Amino acid sequence: MKRVVISGSGLFTAPYVIDNEELVSAFNTYAEAENARNAEAIARGEQAPLALSSVAFIEKASGIRRRYVMDKEGVLDPQRLRPRLAARADDELSLQAEMAVAAARQALAAAGRQPADIDAVICAASNMQRPYPAMGIEIQHALGIEQGFAFDMNVACSSATFAIEQAANAVRSGSARAVLVVSPEICSAHLAWQDRDCHFIFGDVCTALVIECADLDPPTNPVGAGGRWEVLGTRLVTRFSNAIRNNFGFLTRSEDGDFAARDKLFRQEGRRVFKEVCPMAADHIAAHLADLSLSPAGVRRFWLHQANLSMNQLIARRLLGREATADEAPVILDEFANTASAGSVIAFHRHRDDLAAGDAGVICSFGAGYSIGSVVVRRL
Repeated sequence: MKRVVISGSGLFTAPYVIDNEELVSAFNTYAEAENARNAEAIARGEQAPLALSSVAFIEKASGIRRRYVMDKEGVLDPQRLRPRLAARADDELSLQAEMAVAAARQALAAAGRQPADIDAVICAASNMQRPYPAMGIEIQHALGIEQGFAFDMNVACSSATFAIEQAANAVRSGSARAVLVVSPEICSAHLAWQDRDCHFIFGDVCTALVIECADLDPPTNPVGAGGRWEVLGTRLVTRFSNAIRNNFGFLTRSEDGDFAARDKLFRQEGRRVFKEVCPMAADHIAAHLADLSLSPAGVRRFWLHQANLSMNQLIARRLLGREATADEAPVILDEFANTASAGSVIAFHRHRDDLAAGDAGVICSFGAGYSIGSVVVRRL
């Protein structure tokens, strides 16, 4: 079995920023208008008024301060509250492919690799903008990768870590020399911006990783400062739960369903998710490390899924027996918000350059499904 390394990473950041003040203003304008429109029903006790949001509420509930989005105007329009994304012709590059190509080119440059070096592309994200042809195949074509194969996969917020395992297995077995994993997350399009409990959660982004054989021919002119990271092990687990769900799908029209119904967008039972997922994730990481003869205390950095600051703090505390420092478990959530499967990879991309050879780290995601994926790496 061949040794596997992560040799490069890339990050596409969406072009627009929405801070909490802007978001609260748009939401409250919408809520006040809805309450006025339904004033009589509210007065009769037939309908509860919509509660207003606030910056303090958002930051206490999540730790999020801002987010990047592919469209700002539509999201902040109180009469729309969703992104306005233009349809593209079949002969144009798709939006997710455009994001992925930008991130992938950065990752390839960081790794010092060319399209001819890549044998597989995995497009792993919480949503795909269409069922076929696969986004991965379009991305493969757009990058000029003429050999190998590509496919899409969705395991919600754990899509990227699950894809890393598939990529690592392909390299270990010799079926691919190098694999490109891209995670184009347009979370703004599946968020219920009209729901106070979750209107602040998500942002848009794309990450990319090059995963290759450690013995591959030396790269030419790599530009990445993050070094090469040997994948010591990967571990995945799933447990069925309805606590995070989205019911939109191609059967909706056949069921004569309402495309605008609340269940056709992201929804969750936040407190339940917190109570159930945090111990699962901490136990998962601890067991994975133990099987590799490592302990949490011997891990230099935890790049955790960026969904909620309190979740990350609790998981790290369960692992270390104390509060983790920002250096041990860096946070990018305040800037990017929840970016689904991309979050832990952004943390890895942004916060690894200072680690020394021999330092170990854990990339871990957790989310809908429930799904948990961990990747233990060591800097070479």
